[in-house]
Order: sequence, then C-alpha cells, then structure tokens
Amino acid sequence: MTEYVEVQTAAGRVRGCWRPTTGGRGAPRSAAFLGIPFAEPPIDALRFQAPVPRAPWDGVLDALEFAATAQRGDPGVTLIPEPSVEGDSTLNVNVFTPDPTASGMPVLVWIHGGGYFAGSPASPWYDGRNFNRDGVVTVSISYRLGFDGFGWIEDAPSNRGVRDWLLALEWVQQNIAAFGGDPGRVTIAGQSAGGGAVLTLLGMEAAQHLFHSVYAISGALGDVSAPRAEAFGRALAVTAGVEPTVAGLSTVSEDRLLALQKKATQLGPSSMTAMIDEGLPLGPAIDGDLLTRPTPESLRAGVGADKPLVIGAADDEFTMAFTGSAAKALRWVPQGVLLTRLGLSKSIRAEYLAANADVVRLGKARLAGRVLTDRMFRSGVPRIAAVRGDAPTWLYRFSWPSGHFGFAEHCLDVPFFFDCLDGPAMEPLAGPNPPQDLADELHGAAVAFITAGDPGWTRHEGDAGIVRVYDRPTHEVTDAYASVRSLL
Repeated sequence: MTEYVEVQTAAGRVRGCWRPTTGGRGAPRSAAFLGIPFAEPPIDALRFQAPVPRAPWDGVLDALEFAATAQRGDPGVTLIPEPSVEGDSTLNVNVFTPDPTASGMPVLVWIHGGGYFAGSPASPWYDGRNFNRDGVVTVSISYRLGFDGFGWIEDAPSNRGVRDWLLALEWVQQNIAAFGGDPGRVTIAGQSAGGGAVLTLLGMEAAQHLFHSVYAISGALGDVSAPRAEAFGRALAVTAGVEPTVAGLSTVSEDRLLALQKKATQLGPSSMTAMIDEGLPLGPAIDGDLLTRPTPESLRAGVGADKPLVIGAADDEFTMAFTGSAAKALRWVPQGVLLTRLGLSKSIRAEYLAANADVVRLGKARLAGRVLTDRMFRSGVPRIAAVRGDAPTWLYRFSWPSGHFGFAEHCLDVPFFFDCLDGPAMEPLAGPNPPQDLADELHGAAVAFITAGDPGWTRHEGDAGIVRVYDRPTHEVTDAYASVRSLL
C-alpha cells in the first residue's frame, strides 16, 4: 500500500510517496516528490523568453509521476535510460529526501547530460534514494534543450537553458529546507553536458550564491563563442524561411525546429575536427551577460575559488564511436591520416603515441577513441585543475573496463556514482555483474565530498597532486593524466 507524504513549498503544497532504499544501511526509506514545477510552461509567449517562476497553486499538487521533459522522442544519444515524457510544463524538479521533517541535511542537485540537446531528469538512474540512504537530500532538474534552450535569437534572452538552471537553483534555495535540506550546503553535480553545466556555473559570477561545491563528471564545456552562436542561429532561421527573431521563429513548430536542428548538427567525417576544436554549436554561449568570458578564464581569475571541486573523466569516453563497422573501416585508413582528421598535430604526435602505447597496441579504432576522448574530455581535467591554482580541487579517473565493451566508456561511471547497479538497462552499458565494491567506493567518496567537502584523497594543487583511479583495485597515483600532457 502506498504511503503518501506532503510538504509545503513556497508556491503550494505537494504530495509525494515513500519508497525503500537499498544496501541495508542508513535510512531505510526515501520520499520522492516528482515533477514539481519551478517555472511556468515555456510555451506560446514564453517559449523563447527567460523562465518565469511558477505561480502559486491552490490545494495539493500530486508529485507522484515524472512531469513533461524538454527531450522529445528518443534521440539515441547515450546508453543511460532517459525517457521522454510528453507535455508542455517541462521546467520541473524531482526531490528525494530521507526525512522532510529533518533539518540541515546536505543537498545534491543533479544536472543531466545529453550534449545540451538531449537527456532527461526522469531516468531511474538519477533516483536519489541511495543518496537519501546516506543522509543526502537529492534534486534532479530539467532545462530547455537544443535551440529552444541555447539558440541565438536576435531579440530573445540569451542562454535560456542556463537561466533555467539558475531559476531551478533559486527554487532549491527557497524550498529545500522544507524537504530537510540545508540551502547553505548544496553540491551541484552532472555528467557530460551536465558536467559542463556545473563547471559553467562554477565560473559564473551570478551563480555563486546558489551552491557551495561542485562535482563534474566527464564535463563537456559549452563556451560557444558569440559569433558562432549568432551564425548558427541566423543559418537555422534562413533554413526555416523566417527572420531570426522571436516573431519569426515562433511560427516554426517545435517538431520542425527539432528536425532542422538535427540536420544542422549532424556530424560527419568533414565536420569531426571542427566539432572537436570548437565544440557543439548549441550550448552555453559567451553572451557578455551571464557569461562574459570562457569558463577557464573565469576560473583563472578566481571566480569560484572558494568552492571545492571534484573533477574527472572515464578513460575511453567516446571509443564506442569506433566500434563495429567503424572499426572495420578504420583498418584501411593510414594512421597519419586518421590522426590528422582527429586534429592531432604532427608536432606532438610522437610524444602522444609514446604516452598512449598501451592503446596504440590495441589498434586504430581504440587509438581513435582515445584521441577523441582526450581532446574532448580528459585533457580538460588537468587544464581546469591548473587554472584553479590552489583552489580546493580533487582529480579522479574512471578506468574500470565495462564487462560489455571492454573499456571505460562514456556514462559508465554514472550508475556507480548513484550506487544503482541494480537498476534497469545496466547490462548493455556495464555488462553482467558490475562490481558493487567499486560502486561502494565511488558513491561513498561522493557522499563524503557532499557531506564534508573532502572525497578522501589528497587534493590537487596547481599542476601537481594525487589522482584517484577508480578500477579494481581502486588506487592513487601522482600523475594519472600524464598521457594527455602533450595536449595541454
């Protein structure tokens, strides 16, 4: 029999339900409040505007099912189960708490990934029940995606998806105490585009009051230049046959705009190097308003220096792109041509290949995957650590090879972070029987960081320090990112 629980928020009362936790320790149950709106539906006159806080409601709002998501259909981006939910009210939070009558518990706010154009907070992997078990209130947030969230429009507010993050975090500040959380102990975390999101927020002056620490998993920074954002927005409007204005683009249906966006962002051999060098065209943009300069420059200037940061990546994030038929095709591509196509300059090629000899021996597909991974993800870890100087920073690598793919691919570390190895759709990503002891270690370190501000290993300072390597066994080394030094 379902047992319900109610909480009073600033906008009205919400009804959630209790569920059990797992692991046989800590809090035995968790209360879930799903789909609480933090903003008005971003449709009609609000479609391309900054988010508007949700108006108060009367009575009790059922928060028993996930609300509408900005993601439509199945983009097929990752192996994380991230369902789409139809509907207009897409700006919501999901709150998980071990005890809404308690006070002062640390808070984790999760921002999902998906390349800034896909992803969903409704994933069963993002359920906070096991963080609740360990005394952490957990929130997952939604935000506008793709062109609606990040596309340049001549007379519309910039970075609408970023503004969604900010309003969701303001909602947490105003309401999380009602769920037992401490608004002064908020850790923001995310993976891939979500990891890039939390790094963007770390370097944003306007966001500093909204959180106190950051956990970035495989962070993919946006930092789209203003000229590139404008050029993409104008080109998409031309393709749609409208002016690049709110009035013009409002006449384009959501379905058609999504189709045009997909066509404009398709990757092929000719666009691969540009994508690696410049990133995706849709994402947080240097707009001179919220983002006045690239995130590394802001961090170097000391923004967010008081915020503890854990940052890391998996060893072979994008090697999946070179499996199957792609691996067979690469057999006929000379190594030099391949490395040129992937943007690895001749001046550093010998040094890079020597540092990655273990992967070179495995063939061109594995080498291509490692280069792509290093340029898009792994090289960013020591680079961010370096620009932060003496700010409190801890580095890690996720190196455990999936029992399905045989390497540590993109998204593999997410269920270890959430300690949900018993969740659905696990085997296609991790293989059979992924190691629970590794999840205990990674999740435990995350809980320690969220709770006490220290994940349990020696912090990194400037260009030196210990790196935690998550493998079997977990161990620590002094320069686990040595193989990417030539890229820095």
